Amino acid sequence: MRCLLYITILTYGTALAQDGKPAKEQPWHQYGGRADQSKYVDLKQVTPENVGKLEVAWTYAAGDAPYMFNPLIVDGVMYLLGKEESLVALDAATGKEIWSRPGMNGIIKTGLNYWESKDRKDRRLLICRRNMLEAIDARTGETISSFGDNGSTSLKEGLGRDPTAINRVQSTTPGQIFENLIVLGSSPGEGYFTAPGHVRAYDVVTGKLAWTFHTIPQPGEYGYETWPADAYKYIGGVNCWGEITIDEKHGIAFVPLGSPTYDYYGADRIGEGLFGNCILALDARTGKRLWHFQAVHHDLWDYDFCSAPQLITVDHDGKRVEAVAVAGKQGFLYVFERLTGKPLWPIEERPVPQSTMPGEKSWPTQPFPTVVPPFTRHSLSIDDLNPYFSAEKKEQWRKRFAAAKVGLYEPLSDQYETIAVPGAVGGANRGNTAADPERGLVYIITQEYASVYRLKPEQALPSETVPEVSAGIVPPVAIAEGQTPYMTYCSACHGEKMQGRDNVPSLVDVGKRLNFGEFSNTIAVGKGVMPGFPHLEDRALIEIYTAIGGNVNLTEAQSNRERRNDRNRTPRRYPSGVGGPVQNYSSGYGLEHSDLQGPPWSWMVAYDLNKGVIKWRTPLGHDRKIPRPEGKDLGLPIGSQRKGMVVTSTGLIFSTCLDGHVYAYAAETGEKLWSSPLPRNPEGLPAMYEAGGKQFLVICDMGPVIDKDLAKKIPSGYIVYSLSES
Repeated sequence: MRCLLYITILTYGTALAQDGKPAKEQPWHQYGGRADQSKYVDLKQVTPENVGKLEVAWTYAAGDAPYMFNPLIVDGVMYLLGKEESLVALDAATGKEIWSRPGMNGIIKTGLNYWESKDRKDRRLLICRRNMLEAIDARTGETISSFGDNGSTSLKEGLGRDPTAINRVQSTTPGQIFENLIVLGSSPGEGYFTAPGHVRAYDVVTGKLAWTFHTIPQPGEYGYETWPADAYKYIGGVNCWGEITIDEKHGIAFVPLGSPTYDYYGADRIGEGLFGNCILALDARTGKRLWHFQAVHHDLWDYDFCSAPQLITVDHDGKRVEAVAVAGKQGFLYVFERLTGKPLWPIEERPVPQSTMPGEKSWPTQPFPTVVPPFTRHSLSIDDLNPYFSAEKKEQWRKRFAAAKVGLYEPLSDQYETIAVPGAVGGANRGNTAADPERGLVYIITQEYASVYRLKPEQALPSETVPEVSAGIVPPVAIAEGQTPYMTYCSACHGEKMQGRDNVPSLVDVGKRLNFGEFSNTIAVGKGVMPGFPHLEDRALIEIYTAIGGNVNLTEAQSNRERRNDRNRTPRRYPSGVGGPVQNYSSGYGLEHSDLQGPPWSWMVAYDLNKGVIKWRTPLGHDRKIPRPEGKDLGLPIGSQRKGMVVTSTGLIFSTCLDGHVYAYAAETGEKLWSSPLPRNPEGLPAMYEAGGKQFLVICDMGPVIDKDLAKKIPSGYIVYSLSES
């Protein structure tokens, strides 16, 4: 039975004036702060002069699950994800609970959306949960049953594939609200035969689909000729799993799109492949394409666009120009006129290395910005190796470098290693961009991270079949005699003792936090960079679940068996009449060597796009395992992964970092002005708002423990800062 825990509905009313109009509060009312995703706030209390007086005002315990949640704050009420996936409303000034909606299992862990009618009588939260879009009354936490089918709309419908054969489709980030629409991306996975990542908009009142833009064009649509015939029937991806930006003034949705699947081998998708790896400008009311720019043709490196496009106004060629700046995984910043898509500075096509893989046909050129400098390195030599490596490890890498091919746009091979610089999680990622829109300044947090790849052949198959491969869906693997399922499937990434490493989390006691159904669903469909394992039998699943601290009962096992039977309807062959490669290849994400190059590993970079130059750059955070030369920070491996910023009108940039700190930098110079230690690795976007006459900064701090002593004092959850009263 579903129930709501009402703390006090009266408290909600105190956030509103008597006439129903919003109280004098400064909100953070959408994921990323507002529809333009700038993370910019016009708040005056916290300044470079007094930022050192920030202190913890209150905390809210949310359990041990690894959320990356960006709370919303509207009318003095904070909406967030609480214990055991409950949706909670708090008094944003005090942290006191207003209402709690338990049992929201399967809700995305990054954020949600808020919408209100013009008369403010209808206020609702839009959430994605279990591949459904749901509407919740923001005042009470109750389901709005008039939305969709009794409160929800299936996101598996309308994609041109059998809905029952789609494993996952909901995005890992919220969409964006524009007028009475919510514009949504998706995260269908990265294996062969995943669902297509079409961009869709739904009516926030009715839940009905308003429009669809086919990111993999269908016959007669623009871009169809850039694919093999009928590719739309079997190619997946080309999805927006990152952050959508809305230009409310002009009614434009700027959508950063990812790679087609399979990411690293494209013999079944020969061609340029529109709209893969594009920044896509759509009419937000109709879904009509206005313009696009493809940053990677026929992507073979997983160079998705995923960071929020930044809307800025700049002085350019003697006039004020409304522009959009888009940062990519490959370390380039692309800048365009917002309405036309014309580059502010030339972007030229340059020849790049070509693939020698059988059946593959890589694109001969790739786009390179000519004026705006890159924010990450694009080359790596033996001399650039991590100086803290042992002599033995350095020698091992010297040999590997001698046999490998290294650089940007170097195609993968099954004959040698490819060291991609940057790699699959280098450059700019989700949450990593922000702006001072009117000043034409864009801020990026980034990490230097090379990926080491080598393609491996899958079993030879008849021309009309192909297995689902390791980067998205893992085929069955024989478990060696004496080997446990955990060691076979999990230990390579999570460690033999389940300790995790780099950006791979620990699995210690995860079974105590997830029930068997939640665990088995995550294993089946994948999560983040983890691929899906939909074909694991109950015995293997139960053994793994038990190994990580879980205790399964027969009812759960039977329910899981029924779910698995549904999942295994996912197609594993090309449609009738469509031939495929006789040999397929796969690779992992190449993430095993996050510290391969020397420091600095993570940066904050400021661009002045009135001039097309880097204004300043400074290392973000510091790896506590190494010394600080002359007291200077050196960043740390994967320091900016899943991190975010807030930019203030008083000249501050707040940023979280993997080293377990929140920092404040001077927006004009990059000087570090303040830091506060956190007990855990903070993930997701911070938020800044004003409530009860005070300015607050809230951090979701629910990652792995970094400071054990501090973790004993501050529970896993949300940490809220304000200026000291003294």
